[in-house]
Amino acid sequence: MTWVAAVARLRVRREPGVLVTVATVRGHAPRKAGAKLVVGPTATWGSIGGGNVEAVAIDRARELIGTPGAEPELMEFALNDKVTGRHGVQCCGGKVTVFLEPLPVLPAVAIFGVGHVGLELARILARHDLDLHLTDTRPDMLTEERLAVLDDAVAQIHVHHTRLLPEEVLEELAPGTHVLIATHDHAEDAALCDAALRTPGLGSIGLIGSAAKWARFRQRLAEEGGHSAAAIDRIKTPIGLPELTGKEPATIAVGVAADLLLTFQRTAG
Repeated sequence: MTWVAAVARLRVRREPGVLVTVATVRGHAPRKAGAKLVVGPTATWGSIGGGNVEAVAIDRARELIGTPGAEPELMEFALNDKVTGRHGVQCCGGKVTVFLEPLPVLPAVAIFGVGHVGLELARILARHDLDLHLTDTRPDMLTEERLAVLDDAVAQIHVHHTRLLPEEVLEELAPGTHVLIATHDHAEDAALCDAALRTPGLGSIGLIGSAAKWARFRQRLAEEGGHSAAAIDRIKTPIGLPELTGKEPATIAVGVAADLLLTFQRTAG
């Protein structure tokens, strides 16, 4: 498997990893500059030459995988018989610098309702490196023509067509996915809120709407759904930055996206 495919595999599996690259070589060394090794939690792909250099790099990569907010770093190795490494001696005679680049699990966001606000929000979030799920019960909201504005997306876009029971999509989401509920139908919103609270492992849950709407939802979630007050408080509404008071879809989307980016920042830290 190529290193590119290995990185893609980690992303699909939503597993963290580290990309290890031979940055510089002076003298003799097992591999040339540019050789790459991908280290995952339990497996590796590729090679930077084996021996002590590779084993130490793998050890350090696994330490970085377990460190929140880990930063890229350089490691230097002297390959001579005067240097005894943790995993033995390499006597090639040269010097090698290795660059370790953490590959964190990227944020994931699921937008339920791709109307005016949902699409504007998708356009903003699509400019970021994340997994973006778009769900709507209205087929005309998810046509190729309408979603063409996302063709140059940096994000990985996942479109979910579902005419009934959009809450079933919640079961397909990876742990930690942030959920934003903004459908065209208050009954659909209420069902999604109830289902989101019953779905373990989700990240934040946001609901678009007014104070009056939320008062009705709180009562329904408690009396009909049987959810505790603490559980209901997981749902944030209104969503976005309170300082932005504009009602235009693009303005709402900017505020929601900014609030989400702050959430990602706090989670990564």
